Amino acid sequence: MGTDSIGKLLMRYAIPAIIAMASSSLYHIIDSIFVGHGVGGAAIAGMAITMPIMNIASAFGTMVGIGAAARISIRLGEGNKIAAEKTLGNAVLLNIVLGVGVMVVMLVFLDEILLLFSGGQATEQTISYARDFMQIIMAGNVVTHLYLSLNEQIRASGYPQKAMMIMLTAVFLNLILNPLFIFKFGWGIRGSAAATVIAQSVSCVITLHHFCSKNSFIRFKRSSFRFDRKIIFAIVSIGMAPFLLNLCASMVAAFVNHALLLYGGTGADDVVRTAGAGDIYVGAYGIMNRVVLLFIMVIQGLNQGMQPIVGYNYGARNFDRVRKTLKLTIFCGMGIATVGFLLGQFAPAAIASLFVDSSKSGDEQLMIAAATQGLRIIITMFPLVGFQIVAGNFFQYIGKAPFAIFISLTRQMLFLLPLLWIIPHYLGAYGVWISMPIADSASIVVAAVFLTYQLRQMRREENMSMNSGLKGKRR
Repeated sequence: MGTDSIGKLLMRYAIPAIIAMASSSLYHIIDSIFVGHGVGGAAIAGMAITMPIMNIASAFGTMVGIGAAARISIRLGEGNKIAAEKTLGNAVLLNIVLGVGVMVVMLVFLDEILLLFSGGQATEQTISYARDFMQIIMAGNVVTHLYLSLNEQIRASGYPQKAMMIMLTAVFLNLILNPLFIFKFGWGIRGSAAATVIAQSVSCVITLHHFCSKNSFIRFKRSSFRFDRKIIFAIVSIGMAPFLLNLCASMVAAFVNHALLLYGGTGADDVVRTAGAGDIYVGAYGIMNRVVLLFIMVIQGLNQGMQPIVGYNYGARNFDRVRKTLKLTIFCGMGIATVGFLLGQFAPAAIASLFVDSSKSGDEQLMIAAATQGLRIIITMFPLVGFQIVAGNFFQYIGKAPFAIFISLTRQMLFLLPLLWIIPHYLGAYGVWISMPIADSASIVVAAVFLTYQLRQMRREENMSMNSGLKGKRR
């Protein structure tokens, strides 16, 4: 960590993480593509409404997974294997409790929740598709929690390649089962949901088998499956930051859907101005969101590769290697975002056509037109967004989580939500689209200011150390 080539280190750690993160994003893309071609554009809109709800549900599993993984890493670093296995057991119990709790609440109040997240503006057809999808997804919520959480703990206990392969297994099964259930069996949107749950269930079984195996470095022990308040508190406190970020992202997605349903088709620059334009715009946003999320997840995988290099060298006060790692990661992150920017600018219609059948007339053609316009606008600042994502994660990796949370939340809560509250009222769906690059621009400035301050602080510490060393030599 302290001497090897930074480029080689970054690729060694980043590539498995990139594959794992991209595969989780591919879940939603695969579902949307097969649903769009097998069921129709209205089903895409229904899935778009469910996205923030699903994100809130999975945020609990992510909270436990990241919190437990961090604690396991610390305990293993201390050489305390027993404490690591107790954390593993408590994470399983906590996931089961939270998974069942979220499942019950979602299923009992599903209609009310769908009505809330659609702002009461979606058509009955769109809500019907959302209901059919969520009933199956929520029935498998415990499996989803365990699968996501334990995958993090496999990676933390020293098996990053295995964690990656398990996630790829789920994606591969989803890719096979989706067309089988939708086209062969005619199950429609429920078939897509069933494919997701079954794929995750198989991967969850593989994960559980790993921790039951005697060959695993840490594994399940009966004595570990007892609630420990201190361990639970540690898991939740560590995992609270990503939980809040996911929660805020879900709130923003719900606000976007509400604004599109309420104002879509009312603006002078809106390309769709027919009856039911709101549902068409929500479907278009669902397409755009999945495409953008894929590139963001790839950048997040790159960030995970940066984390051990930056953390080690920052702790060793080797600030020169910290800066070099940061610069290389920013360069790569902006390069990935630039690829997304170019695709969105020059091939938005082709991208949208992957999700819905362009040969059909009516809503499908209108959805492609809306997605084409919207994608070009929302990715206007995308190359620099790559910088902002890397900068935000950098603060987390050097132990300054409050700065990381603030940088991440400024874009969503401080800038985007007020813009979504005001601009669409005057400009319709076009106002929703332009709100996003405006918020991106403001958050990029915030990230740049914080990062400049931090780098100067590192320079000062470096100079102080050098001056102290020179004084010591003179004496």
